[in-house]
Amino acid sequence: MEYKLFLDSDVVIDFFTDREPYVNPASELFELNEQGNIKLYLSAISINNIYYITRRFLGHKKTLEVIEMLTEMTEIIGTTKKEIIQALKNNFSDYEDSIQYSSALTIKDLDAIITRNIKDYRNSSIAVMTPSDFLTMKEKNEK
Repeated sequence: MEYKLFLDSDVVIDFFTDREPYVNPASELFELNEQGNIKLYLSAISINNIYYITRRFLGHKKTLEVIEMLTEMTEIIGTTKKEIIQALKNNFSDYEDSIQYSSALTIKDLDAIITRNIKDYRNSSIAVMTPSDFLTMKEKNEK
């Protein structure tokens, strides 16, 4: 079964900056994506945040390479006026997460939003999991 997962920018940043202790579960998600077992989605607005934070760790040139890799490894979902307006109505405390959530809502048959900050998505109608929780659930479902 191929899972469709929307990644919060924190998971992507963990992967590309080797942030401990979060890098291993994030790496497993990208590996499963490469194997075709899952399909990863990002919001277009996440790219700005990923660039800004990753640049502090890797520098401008290497971060641009990271962004290019992301465009090849993931599906990037557009953020339009509709998602911006929806984000204003979501009752999320973090507006960036609200925009990401509004973008995630546009993905047909999305299985989960993957984030380290589950509390930021407490009003989500979509399942929300940490990378580790998703990997555990996936393993149990395959037994």
